[in-house]
Amino acid sequence: MSESNQRRFDPKTFLSHVATLPGVYQMRDGDGTVLYVGKAKNLRSRLSSYFRESGMSGKTRVLMRQVVDIDTTITHSETEALILENNLIKTHLPKYNILLRDDKSYPYIHLSAHAFPRLTLHRGARKDGEYFGPYPNVQAARYALEILAKVFRVRQCEDSYFASRSRPCLQYQIERCYAPCVDYIDRAAYAETVAHTRDFLNGKSDMLLQELTTKMEAAAENRAYEQAALLRDQLIQLRKTTEKQHMVAGEADVDVLAVATAYGEACVQVLFYRDGHNVTSQAYYPKLPEETPEADILAAFITQYYHERHAPPQLILNHELADADTIAAWLSEKNGRKTTLNSHPRDTRRKWLELAEENAKLSLGLRLTGKLTMQQRFAALAEAFAWPDIPERLECIDISHTQGEATVASCVVFDHRGALKSDYRRYNIRDVAAGDDYAAIRQTVSRRFERIRKEDGVLPDVLFIDGGKGQLRQAVEVFNELGISGVHLVGVAKGQGRKAGLEQFWFPHEETARYLPPDSQAMQLIVQIRDEAHRFAITGHRAGRAKNSKRSVLEQIPGVGAKRRQALLKYFGGLAQIRLAGVEELARVPGVSETLAKEIYATLHEQG
Repeated sequence: MSESNQRRFDPKTFLSHVATLPGVYQMRDGDGTVLYVGKAKNLRSRLSSYFRESGMSGKTRVLMRQVVDIDTTITHSETEALILENNLIKTHLPKYNILLRDDKSYPYIHLSAHAFPRLTLHRGARKDGEYFGPYPNVQAARYALEILAKVFRVRQCEDSYFASRSRPCLQYQIERCYAPCVDYIDRAAYAETVAHTRDFLNGKSDMLLQELTTKMEAAAENRAYEQAALLRDQLIQLRKTTEKQHMVAGEADVDVLAVATAYGEACVQVLFYRDGHNVTSQAYYPKLPEETPEADILAAFITQYYHERHAPPQLILNHELADADTIAAWLSEKNGRKTTLNSHPRDTRRKWLELAEENAKLSLGLRLTGKLTMQQRFAALAEAFAWPDIPERLECIDISHTQGEATVASCVVFDHRGALKSDYRRYNIRDVAAGDDYAAIRQTVSRRFERIRKEDGVLPDVLFIDGGKGQLRQAVEVFNELGISGVHLVGVAKGQGRKAGLEQFWFPHEETARYLPPDSQAMQLIVQIRDEAHRFAITGHRAGRAKNSKRSVLEQIPGVGAKRRQALLKYFGGLAQIRLAGVEELARVPGVSETLAKEIYATLHEQG
């Protein structure tokens, strides 16, 4: 990317919000024009490759210099992503898709233009005839051909082989071909079976399935059980031929709309289903007054969006609208046929709605990431608390324990690039009474900042303490004792009901807490850092507690220090095995006398 584009597009932040799911991505330039459409089994992994300089082709570099925005749409499967990618390419005709197709060439099923058409697997440049697919891999396409041969018996042999036959081949004998090469089927009948094959590959399978079902039932009624069983197997195989990508056969076209909101922004995601297939999707970001209900956003969007567009017979929505009847009547009159609004879909359509909701959340997350960089959040923080300078480095300390056991403190660090995980630290709290958070905070701040002062380390511009006025006071006292100044100290206490967004902010020498709007940029940053500190502390606490559960009993035994404890655990493999050992076995451990073995045995069995 060019330098100017990088300022508008932060790859690291963007990728952290991309889903690790199958889907499609669209790369756009500054005018919003789609430059390239691609698909991926794992969107984050695939998109990450575009931001690695090593191994990047010259053509990819040219593309990435123009990209200022990337839209993603998750799908239920890789096959659905392939189909959606195909439709988006047909819609947008991105110029770089010709230059930068992924290395894979996806397989298709080819129906030739011969008088007696042939079905084959095809990859690469196209010839005359019709193509169906793409398929996820060669195995899937070959399996489809195998099933099609069983059901429809369209030939798959080479044209030269077809022309040279004087008698039917093995494929006819095993009922995989009608042997048109030797006129065992006339052209009209063969054309009919080719038409059935074409219809099925195009997704028009209802009539074919019904026909097979009727034949199966007739065979069973006539006690032709072997034929009925064959038809039953064909029905099962036919339904498995292609991955259905949540297809509903025979149902009307549907638009699926889901709205998501966060931090004063909204996204309406529209998934367009035609003949049961997800053919494309689009995210829209309407401007709205603060605290507008999502149902109202959706209602306003529908009336504006479909004012100039044709609506399908049904809209599926993730909110029930107050004016649903009025809007449905307006759409019906406008379209000249009945249009319904469905906010409680079932079965497959419920899955479509869930997919739209997930895409709306992801699209909005990416929108917020692009709109509000970490540097902008830092600036918003300075403005919110009336600090004269924008901070460069933020730290947050959090304490985690269970009834005082294995108390662990964490300190996480953020700068304008995001989390600096290499600077994270954990502190095992020592010699502090169970549950004494004040003492734990004092010890953590002392240990961290004494070392920073001694080693001439980097001081943060802001130190957040997870806690209220009391916890903050401990940090203030330590800073005074160490003679440290120039650091903003802020206590972050949970508000009423411990609900996110209602946090109280305590400052030294202030008797009352400050508050921030729940959807403010500063609040977003603080909550992100506080939650990360809590996560990091919890991880360390759980590890410490698990470690202590193995060692705490042994540590209580007089004469069993660190070396003997290690020897016991190494000899027996774990505490459970030590409990099962007798005195003689314990005495065999290097460094353990018979007297100590008796003490160990007695202590372990006293404690169960």
